[in-house]
Amino acid sequence: MRNFLLGVLSGVLATALAATALVLSVRGEVSPSSAPTPTASPVPSGRPTDFAADDTWLGVVDLNSSEIVTSGGGFMDVSAKGRGIRLSDRGIHAQHLDLEATLPWAVAATQVGEGVELYAAGSGRAGISRTIEVLGQRVPVKATGTVRADNGELVIEPESVDLDGPDWLDTVASAAARALVTIRQPVQGVPDGLRLTGVSVIDTGFRATLSGDGVTITN
Repeated sequence: MRNFLLGVLSGVLATALAATALVLSVRGEVSPSSAPTPTASPVPSGRPTDFAADDTWLGVVDLNSSEIVTSGGGFMDVSAKGRGIRLSDRGIHAQHLDLEATLPWAVAATQVGEGVELYAAGSGRAGISRTIEVLGQRVPVKATGTVRADNGELVIEPESVDLDGPDWLDTVASAAARALVTIRQPVQGVPDGLRLTGVSVIDTGFRATLSGDGVTITN
């Protein structure tokens, strides 16, 4: 499914964290006369020893959004939980990051190819419908298959392939059709240190989870 569009989530997270840092900086600019008297608080144990004057350190971050729309498409029910987030002139880095989001069927289908339809096929399986060309004939094909994460890669493996064509064509086209609905690829565009750990099929699309330590969100 090419980039699976999950790389967009890194930009979403970076934007959200940058906004958090902005809020913190604005609070820091409140005049002493209007600000309440601060109380002493312990320094977070995870704070880096080389903490610079312009750095911002967030011990724990929990970000949620019901919908996010970008130039690359839309995501639903996005949840990002990070620990040890550091914002500096060198970028945004996280000691640990967990990310979960729903990629709607229509958005995912555009990454597979023109004229492709993806849908929930029941029992946790994904369905795909498209038209292929075999021996000069355009033949509709439908397939259902399992979806899983394997060693950081997205895998969609068909269990059944149905061709809407003459019987003699079914034998010729079956191998080509199966190849077109079999997907195995790494998730590209994901921040360094983050990897796909799970993917499932829900009514509205693919539900993907990613996790990692020492994640570089932006440089």
